[in-house]
Amino acid sequence: MNISELNSLIIILIFGSLILLSFLKITNPLNVNKKANFYFGIFLFLWATFWIDEISLFLSNHKVSEPLNSFIHFIQFTTPLVFYFSIVFFTNPNYKFSKSDFKYLILPIVFFFVLLLRSKENSTSLKLLSITLMLTQSVFYALASYLKIRKHKKNTLLFSSNANEIDLNWLEYIILLILSMSLIITVYNVFFYYSTLNVFINSASLIIIFVIAYYSLKQKEIFPLDEKQRSEIILINEQEELIEIKRKVISDAELIVIKTELNRIMLEQKPYLDSELNLIKLSELVNRTPHQVSYAINSGFNENFFQFINKYRVQKAKELLVKEEMNNLSILGIAYESGFNSKTSFNNTFKKITNQTPSEYKKNSPSL
Repeated sequence: MNISELNSLIIILIFGSLILLSFLKITNPLNVNKKANFYFGIFLFLWATFWIDEISLFLSNHKVSEPLNSFIHFIQFTTPLVFYFSIVFFTNPNYKFSKSDFKYLILPIVFFFVLLLRSKENSTSLKLLSITLMLTQSVFYALASYLKIRKHKKNTLLFSSNANEIDLNWLEYIILLILSMSLIITVYNVFFYYSTLNVFINSASLIIIFVIAYYSLKQKEIFPLDEKQRSEIILINEQEELIEIKRKVISDAELIVIKTELNRIMLEQKPYLDSELNLIKLSELVNRTPHQVSYAINSGFNENFFQFINKYRVQKAKELLVKEEMNNLSILGIAYESGFNSKTSFNNTFKKITNQTPSEYKKNSPSL
């Protein structure tokens, strides 16, 4: 098999994988993060069009016609925008489109007129302008998506006790990978056309697609399914800055009452042993609103929800690790018994709090 044949095979795999993954995301058989996965599926479908010329040559030995090519370039231009809105819905499933969102159409409209001009006068300056617009669109929405995910990661600590599986880390890495590949492909399309480089780029793209498939197909629901609970969580996320500056939500006397109640419940009922514990569930136990409990944890204990719950889990794990009757349990078993839902989350949280891994703590414990 020569390089050209290898490249054709890789292109077919890329196109087929993106179309299949797009279908799975849009139909969403797991029924999680519905709106976000719908837009993510559209993004994958649009991404597949970047290989449409090669697929057309392979199937019919003809390039795509010029009018159709212009249309494809236009929908390709919207790809970063669609990806951005998938991130918006991952971080806020209750997001509603409004008139203010029309601003996102400004660059696509400008690009549309540039394409019209290029169809009449295919000058170098217009080609450079279209490439500049595509780069601007890609970089802007990649950065906007990245910042939105970073904020989301911080917000998950306000309501989730096991944030690792819903912090969108995988999307953060994928943004960096796709942005890097987009820049390489853009430079390549402008200055080069060597088959060896083409094989390298397509191979890297295929690997990225497989990574996306792996992580996106094992994602969990980020927010509670109950509409009221979801709205309360999102409201707290939106008011995060107010919480950070300790805006008074309750009186000092009420703060003391809630702190006392939280301490009692954590010691007596041990809700932290529930791996699915979130701010809503804890608020119901304290018989207060999520906002009040979040404020009490932030102001009364100087911690966020994630830190507050996991310090109890780590303390429970430390007790189990040094008990002789628990020696038959693996590290994962200890994690589950302490309220964690994965070994990775357990190791990371335990080390962050104790500066040791669970295995190191058990080995260095004087009681063993």
